This record gives sequence, C-alpha cells and structure tokens, in this order.
Amino acid sequence: MYKKTLRTLLKIYLSTWGVFMLLYCFGIWRANVSFVEGIKQLGVFVPTQNFLIGFHVLFTLVCILFLIVRYTILGFKQKGWSLALRRFSFSLVIPLFVIYMSIKGIVSFNSSEFFNYTWDYSIENTSGKATNLYEKDGKHRGMSVFWSYDKEDLQKATKDLIKDNIEWATVIPFIDQQSETTPKVSGQVQPGVWSRRDSVVIAQIGRLQEKGIRVHLKPHIWLVDGWRSNITLSQEDWSGWFESYQERMLQYARIAEKTGVPLFCIGTELRTAIQHQPDAWLPFIKKIKNIYSGKLTYAANWDDPIERIPFWSALDYIGIQAYFPLTTEKSPDLETIKTGWDTHIAALKKASAHYHKPILFTEIGYRSDDTATIAPWEWGAITGALTKKKSDQTQQLAYEAMFQKLWDEPWFAGCYIWQWHTRTTAESVENSVDFTPRFKPAENTITRWYGTLGAQTITP
Repeated sequence: MYKKTLRTLLKIYLSTWGVFMLLYCFGIWRANVSFVEGIKQLGVFVPTQNFLIGFHVLFTLVCILFLIVRYTILGFKQKGWSLALRRFSFSLVIPLFVIYMSIKGIVSFNSSEFFNYTWDYSIENTSGKATNLYEKDGKHRGMSVFWSYDKEDLQKATKDLIKDNIEWATVIPFIDQQSETTPKVSGQVQPGVWSRRDSVVIAQIGRLQEKGIRVHLKPHIWLVDGWRSNITLSQEDWSGWFESYQERMLQYARIAEKTGVPLFCIGTELRTAIQHQPDAWLPFIKKIKNIYSGKLTYAANWDDPIERIPFWSALDYIGIQAYFPLTTEKSPDLETIKTGWDTHIAALKKASAHYHKPILFTEIGYRSDDTATIAPWEWGAITGALTKKKSDQTQQLAYEAMFQKLWDEPWFAGCYIWQWHTRTTAESVENSVDFTPRFKPAENTITRWYGTLGAQTITP
C-alpha cells in the first residue's frame, strides 16, 4: 500500500516538473528568447530557495487535487453520481468558494477609500511631443519605465508619458547574478557586437527618442537570490567580480554612446562593491569616459553615507535612491510628511555644496498604501491587497510633499519616479497598492509639477 502511494507521488512529482518545463519552453518561445539563453536562465533561478519553495507548494496542491479526484471516483464506484458529487462538493467546491469569497471580501475592504480627488486635465500635454523645460531649468522630469512586448500597450504608454509632462525616462537593463556570493556577474560581451538583450535595449531607447523623450540608461544587477548592496565575496574574488561587472557596463556605455543617450548610470546600490574595491572605480569611470561622451551619475541608496563614496568628483550628479523614511504613522497629512523631509534635505544640501554637484533622485517612489511614507523602500508583496490598506491619498500626498519641499531648491536636479509599466491598465490599479502612480491621483500631481519650471539648478 505504502509503496503504491509512493510510486503515485513520484509520478505526480515528475509530471509536475514535466508540465512546468513545457510551460517554460512555451514562455521563452513567446518571449522570442533563444533556447540556449532560456536554459541558462533556468539554471540560474531553479536552484534558488524561493523557486524551490514555490514549486513544492505547487506540487502539494497538485497532490491534494489528485486525492480529491481519487476520493470522488471511489464514491462514484460505490454509490454512483450522488455520492461522487457530494464528495467533490464538500472536499473542493465549497472550500474553494469560501476561500474565494473571503479573499474577495478582504480585498474589497482594504481597497475601500474615501478620497475625493478632482483630476485636472488642463495641465496635460496634448501636443504629441515631449516638453522641453529641462533646457530652461535643468530639472530631470523622469520616470522609470518598464516595457511589455505588446505594440498597442507601447504606443499608448508612450503617449501617456508625454501627456504627463515626462521628459526623461530611465531604461533599465538587468545584469544577472545568481546570489550575493557568486564571484562574477553572468553573461559574456563582445565589444560592439549586440546581443539579443542589447538589441531590445537599443530599440527601447529609439522608441522614446522618436517622441523627444531623453533617456537615462541605468543598468541594474539583478540577483536571483539576495540584494546587490549585500554582495559578499572573499578579497580574492572581488577583483574578478569587478572585472566581469566592468565588462558588462562598458558594453552599455557603448550602447549609450551609439544611441546618443544623455545620461548614464555607472552603478546602482553597490555598497559592498565600493567598500571592498574603492580604488577600482576611478579607473573604471575613466574607461567609460573614453567610450561615452554624455553625463554620468551613480545611484547610491538613501542610507549610504554620501561621504563614503570616493568618486563623486568624477561624475556630473550625486545620484540618490531616495526612499527616505518620512513619518512614523499611517495615513499622515501633508504637513507631517513635509516635516519628515527636513533632516534629509539638510544633509543633501550640505553634500551638494561640499562636492559642488547637484543632487539627482535616480529613484523615488511610494506605494499606494497607508504605510507608504514609513518605509518607502519596502516592496509590495503579491498578497499586498490582502495585507495592506489601500491609500491613493497617502501616495498622492507623499509626492506633493516631495515636490513642495524640493522642486525649487537650486541644488536639486530632479527625479525619476518608480515605476511605470506599459502594460498597466486603469482596471488593474483598482485594488493595487504597489508603486505605480499610473491611473492614480499621484499621476496627476506629478503631471502638474513636471509642467512647472523650477529654480535654476547648479550646472553639472
């Protein structure tokens, strides 16, 4: 009996893997990714803890479904359809219905919000071409943009960027790395020879430039397991890691020069890489400048001490991932959020004066939940609508406070909002508590401020 059960479970386990592989192959075919590249990516994320936990949760659900079906079939053999249907209903249909209604009720409660916002359509840009206020005040009116492959989504999203007075867009290619202890980043480069992934980046840049939108090219290391700020290597491995990182980044510098990108970010949130290789960065920046003629920045995390980054003098902007904590309470009012900026602004102003460089927020974003200003850096979980109270008002007030406190500061060079997905729809944000401001009141607030001139910034 036990041997038969174990054999059955083994068959289900192998079948689950088989179905996963078929779906994965179909997915890489739809995404127009080569089979070899797809297998490489599979080898990267399959061994990770998150994937293995997720897969075995799926396997457990499949086993439960199998047991329910077998239980139902035995009932049919014993007493026909009457017992089979009762067993199926009580073991699957009714529990699923109760779970579904409970989830729906919780989401509906969490998504309810009494916030009356009057949308101002008069401030929108309907010309079909990006505005050019940057030439007048030097402010980056930016958005971090992530693209889908649907042409209709792309066209509408680009029109909406222009409509919202957005003049700059961050294009973010990802450089893969397995974990925090992997001694090099993935991928090989042939200088000046564009891979499939490079070609996608070049196409994205061209799409934006056609409409007069300037591009900030900002490659990110994407760790399958861990966070790029916490890369932990032996001293012997750091030089090899930096060499592999430099190789990939120089290729992106070539792309930036080829496409005429006006701003290139040499790194994002690489705290430990700077701590362990402080002398490697200035020679690296020099190599970039031999390839690329535009302006440069580095994206430091909000809690990285600015003075510990040794190469600001070689860059044009002090870049900050500006997820500063602003309040200690949920659903704060505007004045409370504005007060929360005071300490951070004093430090930023001091750094700008010390290095004679303008401050650029390479990212800033707020979720649309009632805790958004407490820990803005926290990513929303998949279950966010179940565990978070939606608050479009908190998100909108957070942006309003930021603009009121910073937009007219002469040392402040502007910001890039996190984040904008081209596939986002008005329907999809009804229960959304994530970062996107699209189709939420925050979008209109950003549009209004991006449509106004700021004080003249320091010329980088």
